[in-house]
Amino acid sequence: MATLLSVNVGVPKDVSWQGRTVHTGAWKSPVPGPRMVRRLNVDGDGQGDLAGHGGDIRAVLVYQSQSYQYWQKHLGRDDLTHGMFGENFTVDGLPDDEVCIGDRYRIGEAEFEVTQPRVTCYRVGMRLGEPTMASLLVAHHRPGFYLRVLTEGHVQAGDAITLIRKGPEELSVADTDALLYLPDRDPATLRKALNIPALSPGWQQSFRELTAAQQSTQEPGRPGERAATEQAGEVPGWPGFKTMRVARIVSETPDVSSVYLEGIDGTPLPEARPGQYLSLRLTVGDAAPAVRSYSLSSAPTATTYRISVKHEPHGAVSGYIHATLHTDDLVDVASPRGTFVLEADTRPIVLVSAGIGVTPLLAMLHRLADVRDPRPVWWIHTAHDRAHHAFAHETHALLTQLPNAHEYVYYTSEAPHPHEPHITRGRPTAPSLAAMGIPTDAVAYLCGPNAFMDDLGGILRKHGLSPERIHTEQFSALPAINPGVTDTAAVRPHQPPGPPGTGPLITFARSGISTPWSPALASLLELAEACDVPTRWSCRTGVCHTCITPLVAGDITYTTPPLELPEPDTVLVCCSRPTGEVVLDL
Repeated sequence: MATLLSVNVGVPKDVSWQGRTVHTGAWKSPVPGPRMVRRLNVDGDGQGDLAGHGGDIRAVLVYQSQSYQYWQKHLGRDDLTHGMFGENFTVDGLPDDEVCIGDRYRIGEAEFEVTQPRVTCYRVGMRLGEPTMASLLVAHHRPGFYLRVLTEGHVQAGDAITLIRKGPEELSVADTDALLYLPDRDPATLRKALNIPALSPGWQQSFRELTAAQQSTQEPGRPGERAATEQAGEVPGWPGFKTMRVARIVSETPDVSSVYLEGIDGTPLPEARPGQYLSLRLTVGDAAPAVRSYSLSSAPTATTYRISVKHEPHGAVSGYIHATLHTDDLVDVASPRGTFVLEADTRPIVLVSAGIGVTPLLAMLHRLADVRDPRPVWWIHTAHDRAHHAFAHETHALLTQLPNAHEYVYYTSEAPHPHEPHITRGRPTAPSLAAMGIPTDAVAYLCGPNAFMDDLGGILRKHGLSPERIHTEQFSALPAINPGVTDTAAVRPHQPPGPPGTGPLITFARSGISTPWSPALASLLELAEACDVPTRWSCRTGVCHTCITPLVAGDITYTTPPLELPEPDTVLVCCSRPTGEVVLDL
């Protein structure tokens, strides 16, 4: 019979790590005597990052003494003591390949239910002084697991652990962990996982997205970051940059110009998916070439792409495009890319934009109009005034080609003319969106300033749209995900401190930073952090794919081989180094 060997607790504290401060509850130690286990945790225990740990679904973390023995041998360590893997319960028995999601156990006075494997987190590596530990736990099928507290009560070391009910589907903790983090997923096993009510909502959502990806013939990857599969007969994209010619430049408003680009070799261009973008490499003054990305704003032809660029007051590249770029100039352009794309679907569509955020949605509208899509379409756009309403006539004409289109335009600083019933002064609000009759099963695409997307996304969610059917595109750097790091004050990206590197040039396109690589750094992630480029990561060992980043140009090598390679033209920056010049969409 399995036995509870140790009850371990610890309150969150600040820990110095790589020049930063991490607030973490990973430091846990055994406590004697009975301890009360409540719905959210063990008395005297706490979690530093409630987004990834703790809560009623992850109230208690379990790890096995047999895994301690395994790691002592594998790591050559003799200093591993109970609680060092961050667990609340150290147990004898309950191996990960036998315990199943949904199993229920009685320990002392309390009853528990297994909800999910341990999340991959860099902090277990911090605690053990083993940076790759998060990857090792998954690769060796020894993650440990979380419990939900069904009945509160006292527990103590020495309590017997009794199985009181097996979970449905009998899917083990180890197999569940592998299903999310390792390649070659079995569709039948994914369906089994989704039939387990006890499985935590986050893991259920991940498995739903993986199942949907398989059903749409996409390669399984990380939720939300999968590249589209090529359709038969498509012209493939090109690697890195190729030279294109400026065919013409059209002024759309006082501060928006459209640039038409064509190939110089006469070969057909890849057909971009509606919503994708191009990255341009331009030499502006004496500085290193700058890379900027701009959404395609129309349906491409076989020979031409159109991007539309707003002149930002202090934007060196946008200023160059508006003042210096001319017809017949040559520019370096990377192949269309991006995952904010119009999905093949039958549900109603809501296209919501503000300002220059109209561009990717305009490309989507072109596609819908080209095929006379029968779905209901809501077009909702906000502009400052008539003079700054880019593509007003173009969008209105496209909407008239659709059999079931609804057009709503808002001017924040100008009243509409009497013959323009679709234009309102102000901004979209919850009551105005409710009056539009948007069905709750619609799919929404939002692009504009961050605050605008946050507000409108929140209104649509409250209206009843499912969060996974509300898609957003952000032109600037994505918000950082640095779990547990406390000193996260926003700093404008800059060159790294100290002497410049001697390696190849690395460009962070969204952040507007180009800097030489330094061999002293362990990864591209470390270089981005040295430049205060906003970064997104969790495990830092190539497991969780939180750090996945589009690779615009160049080649990399992995210092720690990922357990699952990312999609083509993307890279895991947490465990990769450049082999030459690299451009990242970061």
